[in-house]
This record gives sequence, structure tokens and C-alpha cells, in this order.
Amino acid sequence: MNSKKRFFVIVFLGLLFFACKSGKSKNNKTKYILPNDVQMDTVLKKNIQSACSVWYDTVLKKSGFSGGILIAQHGNIIFEKYEGRIHLNKDDSINNQTSLHIASVSKTFTAMAVLKLCQDKLLNLDDPYSKYFNQFNYPGVTIRTLLNHRSGLPNYVYFMDELGWKNKTVTNQDVFNTLIQQKNKLKNICPPNQKFTYCNTNYVLLALLVEKITQTSFAEYLKKTIFIPSEMNHSFVYTDADSSKTTPSFDAKGKQAAFINLDKVVGDKNVFSTPEDLLKWDRLLSSKQYLNDSMLDQAYQPYSHEKQGIRNYGLGWRMFNYPDGYKIIYHNGWWHGNNAVFIRLIKEDATIILIGNKFNKKIYTAREISTYFIKNNIEFKDEE
Repeated sequence: MNSKKRFFVIVFLGLLFFACKSGKSKNNKTKYILPNDVQMDTVLKKNIQSACSVWYDTVLKKSGFSGGILIAQHGNIIFEKYEGRIHLNKDDSINNQTSLHIASVSKTFTAMAVLKLCQDKLLNLDDPYSKYFNQFNYPGVTIRTLLNHRSGLPNYVYFMDELGWKNKTVTNQDVFNTLIQQKNKLKNICPPNQKFTYCNTNYVLLALLVEKITQTSFAEYLKKTIFIPSEMNHSFVYTDADSSKTTPSFDAKGKQAAFINLDKVVGDKNVFSTPEDLLKWDRLLSSKQYLNDSMLDQAYQPYSHEKQGIRNYGLGWRMFNYPDGYKIIYHNGWWHGNNAVFIRLIKEDATIILIGNKFNKKIYTAREISTYFIKNNIEFKDEE
């Protein structure tokens, strides 16, 4: 090979190396740079802090709250408190590093992971689910109808026990197989995209979709693409390897909830996190580094209009939509004794986060804190 040819070969190989290296770093983000805290007006911050403190003392703490609460604006933590114990009969206080089960707030991670795959052109939201799983025999069910709870599928939380799984541990694949193989025995199947029906089955299937597209476990995918890059060091999706470090939950009377046959299913639940980690999740979404404006706009759009009212559901997010166009994005959660609230006031860039390990309905009234940031009159209604 003469010197001229050798030169071009070296240049080509060098370009190829850097192209591969560049492509790898683009698809395997090592760290997100979360936005810096925006300085708040001192008087405003003090007033909101005082109001939060009064609400906490008179409403939440008084009700026997066990868990963590964090209220922030522009990334500034205005109010943060931890109460109770990991084990109610032991001296192990809950603190800012205690990972708690966030129940259905987990759906926000599942939905955003799917939207990220769409943004990366690995799927289309209006693709039929059967495009990725040939044996899926529910025509018309698309990825979007799974995300916005308009698939018409029945809820596995009920039908798995009814079909003989009450004393057998259930996995996502078991839910999928039962849907396919015992379709003729299932009740409450509706035509897709006819109405909104909140259904955990949808997010079980979405977690399987993430695994199919990425060829990795759902837990590992969230760990590598969200938790590690965002330094959410106390967040994880439950696996058997986590059984020794998971925080138990308790009913309102203090009785510990037993591990049941549905406790290994992921996507609809089973993310463990902390208030501080969820604030990082909020900041990541607000920064537009994970999802662009187009994807987020689709996530925050209401998709169900059969009933009048301000309540609606987007893609992985509940919302309040007001006549003047104002919108509150949020998600609640409840599983065993765990309940959680994750409220995001996009316009005000404020975040309200509560996670409890002892069931407490008062946690859901945290929506009242929104009024400390919002000037116009708003109304709410309780829901899981």
C-alpha cells in the first residue's frame, strides 16, 4: 500500500472511530446536568415556607404521617420534613435517604421511558401493540391507548386472582400470557379508544414493550437511562435482589402489609424513591434534556373528553384542566400501605412531593399546597 492510500485509510478509520464514539455517548447518557436553582424572592419564600409549616403541623403531622414531604420552586427546596419509622416497632427513623414505594407515581417513569423511545425513533405512539408482540390478540390497542388508559383492557389486579393466580407469584409476562391465552374468560373488555378506564394492565404491557425494544430488563433500563444519569441514588425498580432493602408499608392502624402475589409486577408500580430524588426527576423533565417540547406537549395533553369537568389524563400524568387554559400536572399513588403524591405546577415551576409508608388519606390533600403558588381560584377532587 502506497503512502497516499495509507493516509486515506488512516483518516477513514479515525472518522469511523469518532463517529462510533459520538453515537455511543448520544445513546448512553452518563450524566444529565440538572438546571441550577433560580433564586427566589426572600419574602415570598419565607411566606410559603411558613404556610407549608402550618399545613404540615395542623393537617399531616396531626394525622400520624409517616414518610417524607418536600415542596420546592425553581429547584429551591422551600419545605422538607421526614416523620416516622421504617419499621414502626424499631428505632429506625425515616430520612432523606429512605427509599419508599411510590406506587402509581411509578407510571410517570414508565410513560416517559416509552416517550423517549418514541423520540429516539424506535417506535411510534400510534403503532398497534401487536406490531411488537405478534400474538397480542386485541385489535386496535395502540401504544398511545395504553399510555392514556383508553385501551379497553381489563385490570390484571382483579383478573389474575380470578383466573387461578391467587396463590402464585405473578410477573409481567404472566399477565401478558393470561391476556392472550384466556381472553375468552376475561370480563370487562371494551373496544379501544372508546372511554377512559384507569387500568394497571396498560403499564404492565408498556414495561414489557420497553424491555422488548431495549433488550434489557425494565429495572436496568430505568437505572441506566434515568436514575444514574440524574444521580437519583436512592431510586430503583424492585427486583428480587432488592428484597432486603425495601421499606415495608403499614395500614392506617399500623399493621404491616404482607408481600402478595402481585408484588413483582412492574411498570404500573414498584419504583422506590425519595422526595429529593423525585425533585431531581421533576428538574430533569423541566430541563427538556430527557424529552423535548414536542414529546412533553403530547404527555401533558388531555385525551378523554366523554365526561365534562376539569379532570383528565395525558400520557402517564393526571391533570386538572381549567377553562382559562391553566393546567396542573400530577400523579397520585396507592399500593398496600404506601401512598404518594407528585404535583407539578409547570407554569410556576413548583413541585409538591409526599411519600408515605403508612396509609394516610391526608397525604392526598397536599393539593391544597398548590394554592400557595397559584393566584387564580382552583378546585380539586380526591382520587388515587
